[in-house]
Amino acid sequence: MKRNQKGFTLIELLVVIAIIGLLSTLAIVSLNSARSKARDAKRVSDMRQIQTAMEVYYTDFSSYAVSCSGIVKGCADANFTTLVPNLSKITDPSASATACNATNTQCDYAWSASSPPSATAYTILFWTENSTVQGLTAGQQHTLTSAGLN
Repeated sequence: MKRNQKGFTLIELLVVIAIIGLLSTLAIVSLNSARSKARDAKRVSDMRQIQTAMEVYYTDFSSYAVSCSGIVKGCADANFTTLVPNLSKITDPSASATACNATNTQCDYAWSASSPPSATAYTILFWTENSTVQGLTAGQQHTLTSAGLN
């Protein structure tokens, strides 16, 4: 006697579940990589925005913003914050709520102006994660100066 059964066998269901699990794992890994690249791209974009504002400030006042020290968003210069109205929102995209460590890695962008009060140079430190963006090596500290990104 021949039975006419409809449905899937246990083996078929397990194979399908395994394939779905493998594909979802690959998607998650790819998504995390894309997020890392996006954070690095945001860092470089922030640096370009700050560099442009610094050069405009220098053109207007013949010096760089000297009252900006420590962390970029801590800039107390009203003229500079006018040039970069969302300065308080410019933070490292991976910075945590906890205090930064001694080398400022994974922290808000660290800032220093040289030779105050007539600052003729500035240095902003930032770090990239796991991707190379615009020629900047992944996972290293980089600097923004009046000469550009290094």
